[in-house]
Amino acid sequence: MAIIKPFKALRPKKELAEKVAALPYDVMSTDEARQMAGGNPCSFLHISRPEIDLPADIDHYSEPVYEAGRDNLRRFVADGILVQDASDSYYVYRQKMGGMVQTGLVVCAGVDDYQSGVIKKHELTRADKEEDRVRHIDYLDANDEPVFYTYRNEAAISAIIAEVAAGAPEYDFTTDDGVSHTLWVVRDSAVIERLTALFSAIPTLYVADGHHRSAAASRVRDMRKSQNPSHSGHEEYNYFLTVIFPDIEMNIMAYNRAVKDLSGQSPEGFLSRLGEKFQIAPLTGDPAPCKRHEFGMYLGGKWYRLTTIDGTFAVDDPLSSLDVSILQNNVLAPLLKIENPRTDQRIHFVGGIRGTAELERLVDSGEFAVALALYPTSIRELMELADAGEIMPPKSTWFEPKLRSGLFVHLLS
Repeated sequence: MAIIKPFKALRPKKELAEKVAALPYDVMSTDEARQMAGGNPCSFLHISRPEIDLPADIDHYSEPVYEAGRDNLRRFVADGILVQDASDSYYVYRQKMGGMVQTGLVVCAGVDDYQSGVIKKHELTRADKEEDRVRHIDYLDANDEPVFYTYRNEAAISAIIAEVAAGAPEYDFTTDDGVSHTLWVVRDSAVIERLTALFSAIPTLYVADGHHRSAAASRVRDMRKSQNPSHSGHEEYNYFLTVIFPDIEMNIMAYNRAVKDLSGQSPEGFLSRLGEKFQIAPLTGDPAPCKRHEFGMYLGGKWYRLTTIDGTFAVDDPLSSLDVSILQNNVLAPLLKIENPRTDQRIHFVGGIRGTAELERLVDSGEFAVALALYPTSIRELMELADAGEIMPPKSTWFEPKLRSGLFVHLLS
């Protein structure tokens, strides 16, 4: 059963929330982060992407970077930009993007649940990225960015969250990308106890976004446990920062691919080999796929529609029938020689929020030879595979809107 607990969030003063809030660390380059934080000393990117305050040629995984993040967090506290709540609380966080609304509960989830499998994952992590997050969290002595979890909708939980959201919010602002962010603080002990009890009856939580942060939080707990002869299991480092949304509100976008070269093939030869696995047709209009098992491909300045041919994947296998698996098993591995997309430097993953225009830009720049647009993985597919203990290919899901960082921080000490 899922164990959650309230916590004393370190969070911005009300009038500074919009200035502090920042996109997650891993959806931008350093140059983009530097531009986003330019002229804004309150931007949380000074903590989550501290290399922006250091020389451009610095190794992003070097000790001075982690020290800068720690020092910037301390400065934010000393300057009163971030202030810790006096009592343990839950927080309700709502985002609106166009007609899409998602409302989640900000909590601390338990490392024990992550390690025991109550919290289910669907992707493997990369060792270098996981190690980076371990060091970042350890130096900060805090979970500075939340993990994004989901669960099968429970009406009683939704009713309480709706009641909280009917009250006056603590924060309410709209970011430059048009996404609105609203936060309510839940201090009422009876409401806190009720939510805690209701979640204790939820059998499974699912990692939607944040596999590396989850794995890093687990490793930091184990590291600190081994260093603490008085470890009781109740220390804050046994828990990590999470926002949990009901599955019915999840918005998954495609996670597209671009590849630097055709592995020695001519465009004509590549198309010919593709024809053994897909029906290929020229495309006009919107190149984004309209349904499962269809793909858009941009090659040589032209868009094509690829439609899977019967017999090219196992329809009764939920993993093999994922579009990301079909693409990996029929195109990336056999034709483009990308056997391990987690480590191969020739492949680039493009979040669906950037649209198909970004795929065109990458190929037209000459840096990439071909780009492939996918149909989004569904939340049902994600949960079924996680329940079965299966691992999706990397970068199978892109969730939008992204949680803003800096609105709540969980201190480990």
